[in-house]
Amino acid sequence: MKLFRLIASISFITAAIAAGFAQNGTMTPYSRYAYGMLGDHASGAQRSMGGVGYAMNSGRQINAMNPASYAAIDSLTFLFDIGIDLTSLHQSELQAKGRVSQNKFGGGLDYVTLQVPLGRYMGASLGLLPYSSVGYAFGSKIDNGIDSRQGSGSLNEFYLGIAGRPFKGFTVGANISYLFGTILNDTYGYLTTGGSSLFQNQMSVRDYHLEFGIQYGVRIGRADRLSMGLVYSPSKTLLGTAQTVVVVNDGSSQETEVKDHHSLRGNYSLPEKWGAGISYTFAGRLTAEFDYTYQPWSKARYRGYENTPTTFRFTDRSKYALGLELQPDQRGSYFKRVRYRLGGYYTRDYLEVLGKNGNANGLREFGVTAGFGFPVPSFRTIVNLGFEFKHRAANPDPLIKENYFNITIGVNFNEMWFRQSKIY
Repeated sequence: MKLFRLIASISFITAAIAAGFAQNGTMTPYSRYAYGMLGDHASGAQRSMGGVGYAMNSGRQINAMNPASYAAIDSLTFLFDIGIDLTSLHQSELQAKGRVSQNKFGGGLDYVTLQVPLGRYMGASLGLLPYSSVGYAFGSKIDNGIDSRQGSGSLNEFYLGIAGRPFKGFTVGANISYLFGTILNDTYGYLTTGGSSLFQNQMSVRDYHLEFGIQYGVRIGRADRLSMGLVYSPSKTLLGTAQTVVVVNDGSSQETEVKDHHSLRGNYSLPEKWGAGISYTFAGRLTAEFDYTYQPWSKARYRGYENTPTTFRFTDRSKYALGLELQPDQRGSYFKRVRYRLGGYYTRDYLEVLGKNGNANGLREFGVTAGFGFPVPSFRTIVNLGFEFKHRAANPDPLIKENYFNITIGVNFNEMWFRQSKIY
């Protein structure tokens, strides 16, 4: 029976992964550059705490931000976590007639993860996480028609991780991921004469990705605990292909031509990543964590496409995040067992947008978050509900300003599937 339930869950994950190919809630013109908007592997509960997690170590919650955390799982526990994201975007753009505003709505599957014990001091996890995503659509009038630009696609990580505890308080782990996905950037031209043209830049990635993590925790006094975590991902060249597809329609016939077909190897790369965090738990009730992330994107390569002007450049990425979680009483009344979360973050992103005058505008993002972890009565499952306000703009010349309001919904199934049943 337990084997059947395990197989059913893995089948459900497979179906969710298939659905994940079509889900993409990104809808910003800033995603047209390079690999799009980056993700940080945070679960719904972690996003409610500002996106922290490098030092987080819990046997009741999957933490893909640091693979060393998998060793904290109880030897009888099976964890499964799935999250969705709902987004409302208010966007304003500076045009000749002033700022023009519009509202957009989107959402979709955010992540799917699973975790199982491999013994008393080891654990493993697998799942689907977003690495980056692209989604935008805008257009303008030209002398002889209309120019339209659209983008879609994502890079995803299907990961398998393992962690162990070599001695008390210290855990070490690693993730190996299959990095895959296709990013499309389309430029359409519709002529008043009836003809049309399409220039589509395509990038398809099929590669692996590695990440390593360590954590160390020590008790302070009888009930307090200090935890520290460190994550490292090495730089690497990407594997896959890129090309430009040109489709010209003169109204009576259509011609398709593939141009600039080239390999990603040696032309495109990802930088190394460093992440460090420190957390402190007071009396087993209140946890505070601070995280820092650094990626030297200025060292990464991005060849681009022939006859496509370069309108951006890479810069080093830094993120600062702070989160709090309070559970008043694990064995108290229902609302004392609810987990209350609060957080915030600031990101200096990896892109600098080049203006018409050649000046570079760095992409900046900050957000505040809040949320709740509602325990399901009679079960160890938790429903995580999170809220996030996020502002994104280029600096110092913010031609486009974006204000997001996100709602994240996650379900963290926590079941004692490996306990032997008693016969009475």
